Amino acid sequence: MIIRFTSKFKKAYKKMPKMIKTKAEEREKIFQKNPFDTRLDTHKLHGKYKEYWAFTVIGQHRIMFAFSGKEFVDFINIGTHEIYK
Repeated sequence: MIIRFTSKFKKAYKKMPKMIKTKAEEREKIFQKNPFDTRLDTHKLHGKYKEYWAFTVIGQHRIMFAFSGKEFVDFINIGTHEIYK
């Protein structure tokens, strides 16, 4: 699985505190092995984001992503629940 990062994700990631970045990197490794690992709490989104999924980084912080075929996953955004607004 190849993870691609949108410019929106990169911009939001840069603004994250170091502790969130470290945890996000740990979670990304778990995600690459199994996107539905129970530690990630991966879930499908609803409403205007129904084509996206999200998983928990830590606390209220999430990574929003989309599957793009069998080979690619696009990380769309990172942040608290504010990313859904």
